[in-house]
Amino acid sequence: MTTASSPSCIALIPARSGSKRVPHKNIAPLMGHPLIAYTIAAAKQSGVFGRVIVSTDSHDYAKVARHYGAETPFMRPPEFSGDKSPDIDWIQHALRWFADQGEAYDAFALLRPTSPCRLPSTIQRAWDQFTRQEGVDSLRAVEPCAQHPGKMWVVRGERMHPLMPMQPEEITPYHSTQYPGLPRVYAQNASLEIAWSRVALEAGTIAGEVLTPFLTSGSEGLDVNSPRDWRLLEMMVEDGEAELPKIEQPAWQGD
Repeated sequence: MTTASSPSCIALIPARSGSKRVPHKNIAPLMGHPLIAYTIAAAKQSGVFGRVIVSTDSHDYAKVARHYGAETPFMRPPEFSGDKSPDIDWIQHALRWFADQGEAYDAFALLRPTSPCRLPSTIQRAWDQFTRQEGVDSLRAVEPCAQHPGKMWVVRGERMHPLMPMQPEEITPYHSTQYPGLPRVYAQNASLEIAWSRVALEAGTIAGEVLTPFLTSGSEGLDVNSPRDWRLLEMMVEDGEAELPKIEQPAWQGD
């Protein structure tokens, strides 16, 4: 998909080793392969990226990533690998590392391993939308929210208040309105984010100020972060309700 005249883009896959809810989540087995393998496969098969990079603080994770065709040219510094470390820190580290090697990229895509049903076609669709937009800083995957914020409350002591107060022109409060009558609201999911590198390097953000929404469909935006998520996704794949990228490499067997 990339041509000499099109913007260059690098895939950045985060894989720190300190997951708490599911130990070693990024390399935990899913349908015969480590979780991260599906994101690597989708990125490589999409044809969008000049490089597919895994940013990790673990040498063991790096071995798994290389087995499935990703590159791990550097290890993520410990100060960018905590459970509260913001994404911008490790993304800037990766982009600056390549710039120091004389290899700058116009854009980057953030592809989280916890979204394994993101297909090569998903990435292609998102890249096409992003590059056709004028004046945007980034693209972010979203889907209609399952739990509407109009039905949510802020609790303060013994009292609570609606998160979304009734607008002046509204007659019925949102919390008492049927779902079809509520404003259309979207929630971001973990499928993907794409941004111009200048946004991260100069503005210090992965989103910027002007975002375009990328609407995922079906299982594209599914996020797995707990043992229950794993079991549910495996059942969905077996029943044909969800699809995983095809993996060409034999299953990782360890050292």
